[in-house]
Formats: sequence, structure tokens, C-alpha cells
Amino acid sequence: MILSDNGNTSFEQPPTGSHAARCIAIIDLGTQRSTYEGEAQIKRQVIVRWELPTELMTTGDFAGKPFTVSKFYTASLHEKSGLRKDLASWRGRDFTAEELKGFDLKSVLGKACMLAVGLSEKGKAKVTSVMGLPKGMNVPAQVNPSVHFSLDANEFKDEVFEALPKGFKEMIVASPEHIQLMRRRANPGQEPAAYDEGLPVGEDEIPF
Repeated sequence: MILSDNGNTSFEQPPTGSHAARCIAIIDLGTQRSTYEGEAQIKRQVIVRWELPTELMTTGDFAGKPFTVSKFYTASLHEKSGLRKDLASWRGRDFTAEELKGFDLKSVLGKACMLAVGLSEKGKAKVTSVMGLPKGMNVPAQVNPSVHFSLDANEFKDEVFEALPKGFKEMIVASPEHIQLMRRRANPGQEPAAYDEGLPVGEDEIPF
């Protein structure tokens, strides 16, 4: 299935169904505005991206390379969060109270899983569930390089940011976390003024 993006570029979509996958990117988007069922929401968001090493593209510049799929999450391990649900399904158990005190999401980079891929209302591939690998199943080695992008001041890397897709960068630069980080760079040693646009700042066999 070929879908059109802005009328100029076509992207081959991965087949629907269950696929072996490997996590290749964790991208911190910062705090974002969105609308769900008519209500405005303000949440810190993160993107998790996987490659499907047994499903290869057949057209375009990336023919022969694995398909990739992504999922947007609220950056939270609250008991009702989608991220916690998918991570618990992936690792085969829920988090302990001790683990919840500080789980480093980048620990999932390079880890394999099973993904169920369906279609959105617009006909674009989307991840519908994340599961652990069946026992004894082998997944081909990772093809794409691992990417970890964080807006935390001690982890932010310009070269990683510049290599991100344009759409992701546009979302990131609009976040209060990025704005505050750039203000601190421009005025080292001086606490920047609060960002006041209505977006609060800060809100064994187991694979990781």
C-alpha cells in the first residue's frame, strides 16, 4: 500500500499483522498540546520507534531496508498510562515499586519484541500492541542505528537533534523544555524567565 504525504512524497507502508521488531529510537518531544475528543490536553510526550527486520521495503531510496513504525506516548509510568501498559506487556510483568522510582526508558533501545501493526483511520500503519518475544524466537540483528534524544540538559545533543525528521524537530522546538534550554544556553549562569504560554514544565528473561 502506497500513501501520499502532502501530495509530493509517497511512503510504502508496512504490512499489517504481527511482526518481530527491535527498538531503534527513543525521542523526547517535551511538553506538547493536543486535542482528544474535543478537549485540549497538555502532556510530556515521547516517541518509541521500532524497525521490522523481517519486513523489507521494496520501493524508493530505502528499498531493501526494514520498515519502521513509531508510537507516541505520554511520558508517564502511571498505572493507567499506555507506556506502562506496553512496557509491562513487552517485559512480561509489571514494574515493581522500586523500579518505578526511576526507570531509564533508553534501556529498551536495541531490545526485541513482537508488534501488532494495524491501520489508522487515515490508512497509515500504527502500532496497536507490544508483546514479548515467544520463547526461543530469534530476531535478526539491528540494521538502523540506535537514536536517543533527550531534552534533559545533561543529555541534550545538537547533532542528534539535527538528524531527527523535520516534523519531530518542529514539535520539539515549540516545547517549553527546548525553549528553556535554549534560553539557558544564551544566558549561562542566569536563570531564564518562566515560559508563560500555558505549557507547564515538568509534569534475566525480562528484556529491560
